[in-house]
Amino acid sequence: MDIMPQHWISLVIIFVIIASIVIAYVKKLMMSYTIIIANLIIFVLILFFQDQIIGSSQYQGLGFRPIYLSIQYFPNIYTLFTSMFVHSGIQHIFGNMLVFFFMGAAFEKRVGWKKFLIIYFATGICGALAHSVVDLESSVPLVGASGAIFGIMGAFAYSYPRDVIVMPVPIGITIIMRIKVIYATIIFAAFETIIVALSVNDNTAHFAHIGGLISGAVLAALLIKNKKAKSNSQATVHYDSYVERKPTKINFSNLERLADTKERKDMLNRIEGENVSQVRDIWLEHFLEKAKCPKCGRTVNSFDRKIWCENCGFRTDY
Repeated sequence: MDIMPQHWISLVIIFVIIASIVIAYVKKLMMSYTIIIANLIIFVLILFFQDQIIGSSQYQGLGFRPIYLSIQYFPNIYTLFTSMFVHSGIQHIFGNMLVFFFMGAAFEKRVGWKKFLIIYFATGICGALAHSVVDLESSVPLVGASGAIFGIMGAFAYSYPRDVIVMPVPIGITIIMRIKVIYATIIFAAFETIIVALSVNDNTAHFAHIGGLISGAVLAALLIKNKKAKSNSQATVHYDSYVERKPTKINFSNLERLADTKERKDMLNRIEGENVSQVRDIWLEHFLEKAKCPKCGRTVNSFDRKIWCENCGFRTDY
């Protein structure tokens, strides 16, 4: 079994993967949308050059096989990365990218592109490894972004379970609906568990999905725990202010820089006109959750009356 890609088009595909991420970083583009575009470009390339890419050796130099974990074929381990950008058909890529379009972008806006990329690729790898445990001697190629997408789902559900998003949900038939992240995740997890329990053979790596989902929750616990701690600390400060202190004044001139949509302007007006401090602080917290950096448009962080953007370094207070 060859170690390196056997055809020039496989090398082109690897270049597309790397170049797309680099360009997104330099141009400060959404990584989730960039990954979707890269997947679509690669899918088109595979359609045009499928004889050279698939052929007798199936996804040569691109798909991951459990046997690559052995010492003999270990140099092929890079396919843990490339396999996330290769799909087996139109239904495969359409289903994955549709879910990822709604779920991935919403999560990236919450945590920023750095943590998003770490969780995406790490859970994609964990999903492939979970799939491999079932049959370490298998030479059947594993392709698709499903493991990583389930990883994002698990991380999102752990970190922001009450967030409401629009996404396709399989409930008998797949329909697009508004749903809390935690409910969507439970539905997908139950669906995968039932299929695994019934040993349904549908040529889908369901263990990769489960592995991605679990590893996503674990990684979120490790990477996003500080944000949760800060939120809890902020809540304590607010509670103390209700009991012991007079409500502090808010610098609305700085917050106006974050009110770049009608919705956020209306929220800010409501905060400014609210006389009950508890209600005001609830609306303020909601405003800060939706606020975007005025410089780069990414989600901002807030704690102890300070606001900052991890992406571009923007800072202010209120």
